[in-house]
Amino acid sequence: MTEMVFGAAPVRAGDPILPRWWRTLDKWALACVLGLFAMGLLLGLAASVPLAEKNNLPRFYYVQRQAVFGGLGLLVMLVISMLSPRQIRRIGVLGFVISFLMILALPFIGTDFGKGATRWLSLGFVSVQPSEFLKPGFVALCAWFMAASQEVGGPPGRLYSFLAAALVVVLLALQPDFGQASLVLFSWLVMYFVAGAPMFLLLGVAGLALTGGIFAYGASEHFARRINGFLSPEIDPRTQIGYATNAIQEGGFFGVGVGEGTVKWSLPDAHTDFIIAVAAEEYGLVMVLAIIALYCAIVTRSLLRLLKERDPFARIAGTGLACAFGVQALINMGVAVRLLPAKGMTLPFVSYGGSSVIASGIAAGMLLALTRTRPQGELAELLRRGR
Repeated sequence: MTEMVFGAAPVRAGDPILPRWWRTLDKWALACVLGLFAMGLLLGLAASVPLAEKNNLPRFYYVQRQAVFGGLGLLVMLVISMLSPRQIRRIGVLGFVISFLMILALPFIGTDFGKGATRWLSLGFVSVQPSEFLKPGFVALCAWFMAASQEVGGPPGRLYSFLAAALVVVLLALQPDFGQASLVLFSWLVMYFVAGAPMFLLLGVAGLALTGGIFAYGASEHFARRINGFLSPEIDPRTQIGYATNAIQEGGFFGVGVGEGTVKWSLPDAHTDFIIAVAAEEYGLVMVLAIIALYCAIVTRSLLRLLKERDPFARIAGTGLACAFGVQALINMGVAVRLLPAKGMTLPFVSYGGSSVIASGIAAGMLLALTRTRPQGELAELLRRGR
């Protein structure tokens, strides 16, 4: 009867892991992730060719690398999606510790690749951006703290999560990487709200973030330059924002045609931060709306499934992961249409980048694992028994 009413998939004794995983998985969310990755490869065929020619590399060098990294990211996602919430918590905390240590090492052995911010560790044959891997681990760590604080005699987990968030935000801002710092702070606020934080406390933290932004504007030339460019009433057509907005306008509803776009020859980050401009120019509004629809479907379906979850850790961590996933996509596209200041943030599963696509696979795998249906694991069942 429970399965008929609530849609749960009970686990039968001796049930093999793969059939059980497939039966309890959110298959629509998985299909949306695969759709985003396929669109990323399609756009990479157009956006990355100019860069490959400029660097005297094979025409499809970056597309092939994206396919390899993407395949690894999808494999990691599928493996992680088979884990239990307890296992997700363990690998999340371990991943946070490793990524945190890597971020601490950035001032000493990191590089900026000429972008003005030390965000990467170069290993010669590949570079790693630790902040990408830090985000899913941070969500798991804070969700663990917040869930533990709800237990009788539990630790002051909310305070611990606040201290962890403050430390991470400061370290990211010092790189400087204000985009990732903002995303980390947003995910913490969402999780804190779900964990039952009072509204006045959340408003106080938001006020502190605003104060920190004002201070950063006066102390960081990198930050001030981006804010001034965003607030300027006129767009310099020779800047990245200028090229991107012009490309979006030129694309219209159906685009100028496959391979006919010109923005990829002007934008140095057309295959990463401004991939949506390439999509808008060559494929038009239709492609952009399809990409937006896939992100909305993933976030909406995940949140609806988490509404029925009674495990505090799964509910808090899943909400943080889903909201961070959607907001990162929103920030990337908002920058391209000049609704937000330039952030240097990738579009999950669509933009080129090994760190980005593998970290997105980790986060999506954790989200798929936490939104799987589990026997007697829903909040509605607990409320029904309590009556």
